Amino acid sequence: MASAIVRSGLRSALRGGAPRRAPASKRTFSASPHHDEAAEASKWEKITYAGFATCFILGVYILSKGHPHHKEPLAYSYLHIRNKEFPWGPDGLFEAKHH
Repeated sequence: MASAIVRSGLRSALRGGAPRRAPASKRTFSASPHHDEAAEASKWEKITYAGFATCFILGVYILSKGHPHHKEPLAYSYLHIRNKEFPWGPDGLFEAKHH
């Protein structure tokens, strides 16, 4: 790498001039080169704050409204029928035995 640099320096010296540099290109990060980045950042900051405030207010409004309470379902006799004793006895497996 160092030898390549020396060679390019020798070539430019033999040609009679200082090493040429490429002109510095102006970097543009948006579609319009005349666009003001500070104004754009300020605009999106305001939009973000407005969005936060809107979501907060909407959330408070929705959560503050009441919700309907439904009737308790009927206790059907067939839902929790136990016809057979458990192998470990009448108590649950992990319950304390009260005999």
